[in-house]
Amino acid sequence: MIADDSNRGGRAPRRSRGDVVDAALDLLDRVGLPDLSMRRLADHLGVQPSALYWHVENKQQLLAAVSARILGPVSADHAAGATLDVAARDVAVRLHDSLLAYRDGAEVVSSSLALGLVDPPAHARLRAVAAERGDAPALADTIADAITHFVVGFTFHQQQRRSADAWGAAAGGVAASVERVSAGGDDGFTAALDLIIAGATTTLLRRADAPDAASGAPTRHPAPRP
Repeated sequence: MIADDSNRGGRAPRRSRGDVVDAALDLLDRVGLPDLSMRRLADHLGVQPSALYWHVENKQQLLAAVSARILGPVSADHAAGATLDVAARDVAVRLHDSLLAYRDGAEVVSSSLALGLVDPPAHARLRAVAAERGDAPALADTIADAITHFVVGFTFHQQQRRSADAWGAAAGGVAASVERVSAGGDDGFTAALDLIIAGATTTLLRRADAPDAASGAPTRHPAPRP
């Protein structure tokens, strides 16, 4: 976390792009996306607002850098040898956890994805798995699209409901009651993800059993390595 520091009596310290992103994430958790302004960020860092534009051209580029940081853990240290459906589940869970780690994380990332300012979090990983196992890149992209839209949309609503509950504005049916929190429920995330993964698994099995165009024999992929 970067503390507010105006460096009274001296020149403001130099800040790196990483410092700016760190401070923006800290402010995002403190005040939320609606109150995360460039001026407030500059005050938080103890610099003039103009100093921020050495690192980012505008607020949308700042949010893109923040989004990239939020999404960093999604593609890190994946185990090799997974099937496409198993890899898709892993990516979906990582994405959900990464978005939930920051206040309004899903809204920030959703905006950057929609504007094409940040790389989609699932596509590269699932395309690599597809290439390794001989699955169609188009299938990998379809699964990546499905889990990305589902997880970002689901988490956005999840965070909105939790914020509304904290303000006392959520209806009783969606509020995060003490009983619901203690039960460790995930708002139905796992159940919905299971349906998507089941569809991906069924598609992969059908393709594996389809006759190969050249030989007429069923195409079989090797089992994933343990």
